[in-house]
Amino acid sequence: MTFIESLKQRWNQSRSLLCVGLDPDINRIPESIRNSKTCFYDFCTAIVDATAQYACSFKPQIAYFASRAAESELEGIIEYIHKNYPDIPVILDAKRGDIGSTAKHYAKEAFERFQADAVTLSPYMGFDSVEPYLEYEDKGAILLCRTSNRGGNDIQMLQVDGKPIYQRVAELASGPWNLNGQLGLVVGATYPNEIAQVRAIVGDMPLLVPGVGAQGGDINACVNAGITADRCGMMINSSRAILYASSGEDFREAAANVAKQTRDAINTARGL
Repeated sequence: MTFIESLKQRWNQSRSLLCVGLDPDINRIPESIRNSKTCFYDFCTAIVDATAQYACSFKPQIAYFASRAAESELEGIIEYIHKNYPDIPVILDAKRGDIGSTAKHYAKEAFERFQADAVTLSPYMGFDSVEPYLEYEDKGAILLCRTSNRGGNDIQMLQVDGKPIYQRVAELASGPWNLNGQLGLVVGATYPNEIAQVRAIVGDMPLLVPGVGAQGGDINACVNAGITADRCGMMINSSRAILYASSGEDFREAAANVAKQTRDAINTARGL
């Protein structure tokens, strides 16, 4: 299946729009795991096992691994998810964005080395920085559109031909750039009005929505703004609130409880 086909299937099977982010911080990992040579692998696979029943996708953030030379653990985590939860797509949160010749290598990294089902990208350098990822016809590419951070205003809200740049990104992604039909967009939960604007432009295109949980995005507002006619269409990400629900030996149970609560709150907002 393609990325979007597997995502749609997971939405229906799991009755969940929750994306669980995997951002392992060595300073917040439980002490019993911290000193292991494979602490990121041990921690993240435990979180995966605890939250899989509540998740529509997992999203490991590559920087947390690369900064500690733990890319091999990231490879292992993704392999673990594919082996044990083959119906749950994995999004590599890499936010790559470079010229075409370099992008070919980043695409190979994401889809061949790490075996991710989708990858996040910055569209700032234009279509030729996105195109190499589209050569992998079954893989997803999720473009930064209206991000959840405050600094996103610096560029994304600049007016071009009477509309903010983030809307132009949405138009390109849903039109001429979507050659393989596998594009999605990142739109932050902290800006529900902009989620609604993007949804109006892109139709049923999947939206990756970070910013609930630790960042304070309102679940009801973002669901009401971004839900599709079939009550799906979103991957609402929570990372820190789930990962670090407890710093003790009960971290698995605590993560599972927060994941369930978040899944249930999302489902209540979409009328399920």
